[in-house]
Amino acid sequence: MHETNSRLSSWLESLSLQPASPALPPHVATPHQMSWLLSELLHAGQNLRTLPGERDARLELEISVYRENVERLRTLLPSIHKALLSERARLEQERARVESATEWVRRSRQTL
Repeated sequence: MHETNSRLSSWLESLSLQPASPALPPHVATPHQMSWLLSELLHAGQNLRTLPGERDARLELEISVYRENVERLRTLLPSIHKALLSERARLEQERARVESATEWVRRSRQTL
């Protein structure tokens, strides 16, 4: 749990400190980061299910820290979702522009 908490804390901190760019709002996670995050959470979930019934104070502290990390993630998810939707819209606009330019080139060749 300690290693998972360390990685999650680091990732959440880097995402929280990420400066906003003019094109994208803050808290933009890449697809690779989201894949890593899902994998990390699934791995932690498996570990939590196999914990012994008797837990020492150190383990309880790590579980508490993990819970705090998940709560931080929960507060960031709406802004991550919004940023990803904005990026999708931008990419769709760019795709439409490229398709329009491609069609223009095709028609220009026909008139020559």
